[in-house]
Amino acid sequence: MRRGNGLDRFWNALTRKKRNEDDGSDSQLARVLTVVDLVGLGVGSTLGLGVYVLAGSVAYEQAGPAVVISFLVAAVASAIAALCYAEFAARVPKAGSAYIYSYVSIGEFAAFTIGWNLILEYVIGTSSVARGMSGYIDALTGNKMSNALRETMGMNVEFLSDYPDFFSFVAVLILAGLLAYGVKESTLLNNIFTGVNLCVIAIVLVAGGINSDPANWRIQPEDIPEGIEAGVGGFAPYGFAGIMAGAAKCFYGFVGFDCIATTGEEAKNPSRNIPLAIVISLIIIFLAYFGISTVLTMALPYYLQNPEAPFPHLFEQLEWHEIKWIVSIGAIFALCTSLLGAMFPLPRVLYAMSSDGIIYKKLRTVHPKTQTPVMSTLLAGLLAATMALLFNLQQLIDMMSIGTLLAYTIVAVSVLVLRYEDQTLLESAEYSVTIPNLFKQLFNTSRQTNPSLVSSSIVKIGVCIFAILVCATCGILVFATDSVANQYPGVIVALSILGGIMLLLIIITACQPTDKTELTFKVPLVPLLPMLSVFFNLYLMFQLDAGTWIRFSIWLVIGYFIYFTYGIRHSVEGSLAKQQSSPMVNGNHRTSANGIDNIGFDASHDRIVTMVQTDLPQKGSKNSYTLNQ
Repeated sequence: MRRGNGLDRFWNALTRKKRNEDDGSDSQLARVLTVVDLVGLGVGSTLGLGVYVLAGSVAYEQAGPAVVISFLVAAVASAIAALCYAEFAARVPKAGSAYIYSYVSIGEFAAFTIGWNLILEYVIGTSSVARGMSGYIDALTGNKMSNALRETMGMNVEFLSDYPDFFSFVAVLILAGLLAYGVKESTLLNNIFTGVNLCVIAIVLVAGGINSDPANWRIQPEDIPEGIEAGVGGFAPYGFAGIMAGAAKCFYGFVGFDCIATTGEEAKNPSRNIPLAIVISLIIIFLAYFGISTVLTMALPYYLQNPEAPFPHLFEQLEWHEIKWIVSIGAIFALCTSLLGAMFPLPRVLYAMSSDGIIYKKLRTVHPKTQTPVMSTLLAGLLAATMALLFNLQQLIDMMSIGTLLAYTIVAVSVLVLRYEDQTLLESAEYSVTIPNLFKQLFNTSRQTNPSLVSSSIVKIGVCIFAILVCATCGILVFATDSVANQYPGVIVALSILGGIMLLLIIITACQPTDKTELTFKVPLVPLLPMLSVFFNLYLMFQLDAGTWIRFSIWLVIGYFIYFTYGIRHSVEGSLAKQQSSPMVNGNHRTSANGIDNIGFDASHDRIVTMVQTDLPQKGSKNSYTLNQ
């Protein structure tokens, strides 16, 4: 295979992989986490803003009482994505994020895309929690803060918030400053506030349940007050489209539980406990969301919900003022912890990507005293604070959902590619295939048991075609809803053809031989579940509005501009590939010809050592820093 021309070099740069000499068998982390520990980790990192804002918001704006179905759809999509994530993590048995997994397993461009989306996820997560906390505090003061800002500094711009939220802006900047000075997350404090969180949820379920009226799920159109746009009433006032649009937003409420899949080095019996903990935590999270959304919509008609602070509004309407204050104060404490948890990983992702050279290396600067990546922390804080200042909560939730859905789609596709590719297979210098052999391999009539270049290529091409067909199908389902509902013949035929081809691609993929590498966990029912994950994720992405797609596209354009103008040329892996003839390689530690040690990067992100000069080895030197978080 020729590699001399520019196109080959460009492709090789996009697909170069991070070196991973450590298979995780020599991990120094103790395997002490039980199923209970893992479930607590998943529940604690997920039940946040989704409980206190999302249920009321989706019920009011998208789904009505059918918000419970929206949460169910989002839970199913999240469960399948989490199983794919667990296998992806098992292939790189180190604690860490999807960024390092994809860099080691797939290649640099896929890693950058996932890493850039992780940055968006954490930035929006921080901004949305800050905005949600601001809404709760504002609700306790009778909306005085928002009303004053709306009157004096109203922003009449369609794609921005109604007013600049300076409270959220300042709160995020203060948090960024604290993290930059080395404030670390306290496990004890986190556990206490998680307990407070669960107590608040229990109070809402009991108090709301006492005041529930099933008739609020059967509101007739004539019972809706004039001047209120509330659909057609009933259980699903906005129809199937509203339920699915709500599911796209509800997906936000499940973001975070996938952190269970990153505990491959610390979980006891990970092949059993990790998938079990994922399922149990998802059930607990779904039951919490289901219960909250049920009592909210039964205790108060969906069209009277407050989308920014539903709990205070509910108990204000019920005139249970004591419960209102208890729930609101508990929610504020819980959101404070969520705010810290949302922002804490952000500097680490920026640090990791800058240490790998695919974003600006200045962001890896570590302060010698605080041992924190000060510049990346403050930059991330400024970005998150600005987003909280300018965008309202619903816009932020949509942006976070679309970025996470794309990342999960890439993970599902990666699982398929890796499952059907022999990791020990080397490319042949000369390779050719005949048409008859290709057709035989489509259904593996020769009963081949080991992957080959032909079988893995069939899977890769098939997955690409499948993704394109899913996009076409989702486009029809979303943009031609009326034609589908009226069973317009042309639309039904098109959907039938697309569905038939997608089913054929699933069958062809299932016929191909798989990699026999033993993993601590493998997704069952491959290729069906990963392909269903791709379908669910893309369908939910299509449910989001045009403004969200435009904002997300701008974010991707900025990211790809940085990568193609800087990252692809300054990548550490690219530099190592160029210097293979000159550097002295000793194990995991590489010394380049110019006297600079390249990065020693522990994939766990628990210890990341920056580039240091070999002629300045003294402790405390400004060029020798170690980040321990």
